[in-house]
Amino acid sequence: MIEKVDRRIKYTRMVLKDSLITLLKTKHLSAITVKELCKHADVNRSTFYAHYKDPYDLLMNIEEEIIKGLNTYLNEQNFAERQKALQTTEKLLEYVATNYKICHTLLNESENTSFESKLMNVARNFLIKNWLTENKMGKSKSEYISTFIVSGSIHVIKHWLVNNMDKPPQQIAEIINNIANNGTRGIEGSG
Repeated sequence: MIEKVDRRIKYTRMVLKDSLITLLKTKHLSAITVKELCKHADVNRSTFYAHYKDPYDLLMNIEEEIIKGLNTYLNEQNFAERQKALQTTEKLLEYVATNYKICHTLLNESENTSFESKLMNVARNFLIKNWLTENKMGKSKSEYISTFIVSGSIHVIKHWLVNNMDKPPQQIAEIINNIANNGTRGIEGSG
C-alpha cells in the first residue's frame, strides 16, 4: 500500500512542477496563484498545500532538485585531464538537455535569478575545489578565473537553450572547453 502512496505523491509533485514551469513561460512567478496552479495540474488546493507552502516554495523545490542532481553528477567526475573535462562538459549538457523544459524556463524565461546564481555557485565551487586539489593556482585567483569561465559557460548554455539546442551537446562542449582552455584562439572559423 505504501508503494501506491509513494507513486501518487511523486505523480502529484511532478504535475505541480510541470504546471509551474508551463505557467512561468507566460507569467511572472508573483502573478501565479495556487488556485491557477491547481487548476492547471488538476489537483485540489489541499493537495497542493500538503506538499508546498506557495508557488515560491514549489519553485525552490524544483531548483533544489536540479542543483542536487547536478552536484551529484559533478562529484562523480574528475576534471584532471582535458579530455575528461570535455567529456564531463558534454555529459553536463546532456543533463541540461534531459531537463530542457525546466532549465530553459529557469534560465531564460523566469524573472527569478536565484537558479542561475545557484548554478554558478555549484560550478564555481567545483572548479575551485579541483584546482586547489591539483595545486594549479591559489584560491583567490581560482575564484576570479572560475567566475569568468562559469559565467560565460552559463550564457553559452542559455543561448543554446533559446536556440532549441540547435547543436549537439558535444559541439557546445567543445566550444566551452576550447574557450576555457585557450581563449578565443581555440576557436576555429567554422559554423
